[in-house]
Amino acid sequence: MFATKFVVVVRDDLAVWQKLNVTAFLSTGIASAAPGIIGENYRDAAGNSYHPMSVQPIIVLGANEVLLKKIHARSLQRGVRTSLYVEEMFSTGHDAANREVFGKYTPEEASVVGLALHADRKTADRITKGARMHP
Repeated sequence: MFATKFVVVVRDDLAVWQKLNVTAFLSTGIASAAPGIIGENYRDAAGNSYHPMSVQPIIVLGANEVLLKKIHARSLQRGVRTSLYVEEMFSTGHDAANREVFGKYTPEEASVVGLALHADRKTADRITKGARMHP
């Protein structure tokens, strides 16, 4: 059992490829910001080395647009830093363009399609209340 939770919430009306893309991008944000979340390299029986991965499970939840907006607001109210993906980022092709389009919207205006957070269990549960395990 972990004292923290690594949670990704994606909007449930996205195409499958979009859900996977958003989940992958958001996970890298948490991995880069959460000390100790990444473990040691993996090594197979033949001696090949593989990249390390998260030391704890990543919980993937689904939520509709309204709930996802509430979850975003709750994270801001509690001061929990998140990785955030807005719908307009689907139309860009690189990091600088993503940051440019992201910066055009306030939290109230943003069309959030996904967010990820790493926080203590109770805080994570309170922020993501109402979201369901992704099918």
